[in-house]
Amino acid sequence: MLFEKKIRWYKLFDSMEAANSFVKTGTLNSINVGNKKICLANTVNGLFAVNDKCPHNGASLSNGYCSSEGSIVCPVHRYHFDLKTGRAKSGGGDCVDTYPIEVREDGVYIGFSETVWNLF
Repeated sequence: MLFEKKIRWYKLFDSMEAANSFVKTGTLNSINVGNKKICLANTVNGLFAVNDKCPHNGASLSNGYCSSEGSIVCPVHRYHFDLKTGRAKSGGGDCVDTYPIEVREDGVYIGFSETVWNLF
């Protein structure tokens, strides 16, 4: 196979405590990682990462809020996006990119999928 998908991991924080300090439970915050602007959402179900740009009109999702149903709400038109899947809750075809978060012994990481060339 000449091309394969891999996940490149970037360290966000040294600990979960640092992550909780940066984005309090029930809130959102934006962070730039790997040339991407990411919206971090800290919920009672954990830490989630999505692309910070609303696919509907480009608004910064980190200026919105977290709903009690586990979705992120766009600040402009109030579109809801599921934090786990990125799909619009309204039934529309819009979706936002989601990124995996891993909590490891040495910190909190975010993963971005990339296609790499592999000759062997």
